[in-house]
Amino acid sequence: MYWGLLHLKVMENIRNFSIIAHIDHGKSTLADRLIQFTGVCDERNFQDQILDNMDIERERGITIKSNAISLPYRAHDGKDYTLNLIDTPGHVDFSYEVSRSLASCEGVLLLVDAAQGVQAQTLANLYLAMEHNLEIIPIINKIDLPSADVDRVLEQIESELGLDPDTHLKCSAKEGIGIEEILEAIVNRIPAPKGDAENPLAALIFDAHYDSFRGTIIHCRVFDGTLKSGDIIKFMFNNTTYKVEEVGHFLLNRVKREKLCAGEVGYIIAGVKTVADVRTGDTITLQNNPTSQPLPGFKEIKPVVFASIYPIASDDYQDLADSLEKYKLNDASFVYQKDSSAALGQGFRCGFLGLLHLDIVQERLEREYDLSIILSVPSVRYRFTLKDNSVVYVDNPTHYPDPAEIIKGEEPYIRSSMMLPERYLGAVMKLCVEKRGVNSILNYTGPGRVELSYEMPLAEVIYDFYDRFKSVTQGYGSFDYDIIDYRESTLVLMDILVNGEKVDALSQIVHRERARARALLACERLKEEIPRQMFKIAIQGAISSEIIARSTISAFRKDVTAKCYGGDITRKRKLLEKQKAGKKRMKMIGSVSIPQSAFLAVLKSDTD
Repeated sequence: MYWGLLHLKVMENIRNFSIIAHIDHGKSTLADRLIQFTGVCDERNFQDQILDNMDIERERGITIKSNAISLPYRAHDGKDYTLNLIDTPGHVDFSYEVSRSLASCEGVLLLVDAAQGVQAQTLANLYLAMEHNLEIIPIINKIDLPSADVDRVLEQIESELGLDPDTHLKCSAKEGIGIEEILEAIVNRIPAPKGDAENPLAALIFDAHYDSFRGTIIHCRVFDGTLKSGDIIKFMFNNTTYKVEEVGHFLLNRVKREKLCAGEVGYIIAGVKTVADVRTGDTITLQNNPTSQPLPGFKEIKPVVFASIYPIASDDYQDLADSLEKYKLNDASFVYQKDSSAALGQGFRCGFLGLLHLDIVQERLEREYDLSIILSVPSVRYRFTLKDNSVVYVDNPTHYPDPAEIIKGEEPYIRSSMMLPERYLGAVMKLCVEKRGVNSILNYTGPGRVELSYEMPLAEVIYDFYDRFKSVTQGYGSFDYDIIDYRESTLVLMDILVNGEKVDALSQIVHRERARARALLACERLKEEIPRQMFKIAIQGAISSEIIARSTISAFRKDVTAKCYGGDITRKRKLLEKQKAGKKRMKMIGSVSIPQSAFLAVLKSDTD
């Protein structure tokens, strides 16, 4: 009984919170200032974006891998508090990880840029926080900027977010203005965690990372019960058991503790071999005293974008295989399997959470493992219903079913949410319609600002939509999306033929309306990249046996009539016919080698 009362007193001094914001609104900078203010890191060891461990995160200014840190703080009331900051990734591709991080908190700091105002992901993250019934503290950041317009942002907080503008705080994370007020608001406005240390253990996994010496480090929030070294734990989804080697809290480094109790955030080391064995959102309990039911909200993460990765030099295949195996240790959402192509050789078919995830994996493989790779055209998972009423999912064009057997084809649709200045509305609507967008919803959120929503096929969005959207809005627009359902579409398999030979690496599943435009683009780019031969080379785009696009690489031609100064025309004609027959014979036996640059040119979008 005494221990229960003592722990209740300890729990009163714990605050679990997260910072949510649109990309580049200052989330990592605010986290830096909170860490500095609470004295966790001294000036000598400090660096910007201290919670972002990867170079790519620092360069791009985005958080890819979430982190957690415990901040000790003595408030104005004289009490010592532990503030657990659970950092979250900022991009839509990682929205499930964000939702699990938020499920581990009691409150959030909602950061809004004083110059840019409310953006698409500000809204998306707000809705996530509301789903978990969290205390929301709106903070206007970057008030030191000359272009800051605090009054306009306050109006947006009230009209677009539906929050009370009187509860807002102002700060400049870069200059360190208003940091103490934020810490006091966390203590006074975010509720203490609830839970009972005497109940059976129930802990939520919100992240994990791989340590080459200790195995998988599990990041968790304990809701009920107590966990200590030596306990036998069970993952409720995998139904696997492990013996706990160490538990502790996150400061800048891991700090070992005797136990983790209800309300606390910390780490567990239990000899788990790979990150793939740990599912984000799973519930940890004790094997001998399990909780009756898992914590709500768990779902399996499924990839939505697929592409094949091949080494540029076939000798590097084994290096690529080893690198993917190592990379997978730290990224449980990345999936891959062996694949092969007649044109590009052995490779791997990979699944990603979205385009940013794909981009990150490609860049990390090239940078961290020193690989030169080719990425095939990204595709989505299509659904086909066949004549025998079976349903097949296809993410690779080589597995496209027999067209005669298909009753209907379906593709995934998204609901997009875009925030943009009114002056770009016409250009963005034209772009959305071009990308087969339907069911538009238009909402004027304030003077000169528009919220626009369209339902669009995911395949159109992953091709080149985001780059073109940023281009037509001159960088002022923000874009966010949710996958909604599958819808029937007229889908065809488009093949590229070079000299009559099918190039399997360039095949794509496309909507019939888009097939000719994509085929023309591929033919023109191949024409520019493939070197000329002694015979004509036909490059064709085809749907089944129907040719829909063509370009021709003209042959090198020797002037065989140069030695004929005069005489009968039949002599010249005879020489030309002889040359023509020779070229025809050469074309039949000649093979065209396609350089790697040609594949790279075709795989780029038409805006590059």
